[in-house]
Amino acid sequence: MVKVIASSVRKGNVLDVDGKLYVVLTAQNFHPGKGTPVTQVDMRRIVDGVKVSERWRTTEQVERAFVEDVNFQFLYEDGEGFHFMNPATYDQVVVDNETMGDQKAYLQEGMTCILSIHEGVPLALELPRHVVLEITETEPVVKGQTASSSYKPAMLSNGIRTMVPPHIDAGTRVVIATEDNSYVERAKN
Repeated sequence: MVKVIASSVRKGNVLDVDGKLYVVLTAQNFHPGKGTPVTQVDMRRIVDGVKVSERWRTTEQVERAFVEDVNFQFLYEDGEGFHFMNPATYDQVVVDNETMGDQKAYLQEGMTCILSIHEGVPLALELPRHVVLEITETEPVVKGQTASSSYKPAMLSNGIRTMVPPHIDAGTRVVIATEDNSYVERAKN
């Protein structure tokens, strides 16, 4: 186990709290005008899937469990779960629906992801920061809208809603940030 300060905890980290392993779902640092800065962490206990919310002072020490982060390639999904293969060793692992969470919408065949593995068990998945998706539907441009400040709702090919600039139409391929479903730019290819 490695001790780290709470402010350095990120999504996907695995923490050892009171002898139990937790995977971090979200981690936010709050710096109020008065008082002590704190880190708010939402976690899922690995053994039973119970979600827990924890708050530490940003300078407090927390224990990170030793977890191996390995590149895996997404193969397919079936009733068993999501199948990944290690391209170096050709070992395959199955990630269950609970571990995948809402990230499954971004999975594409052949996509390389980072799996956090603890004692042979996949605990968390880290997607690439950006993915290219197609806009399936969006509202028409309203005359008089300025391109700099106004965005319009759009539906992506994976079923997720996002906001895009007015010049983006249905059928356009765009780059989306997987962390917060936000528009980054029009795809280059």
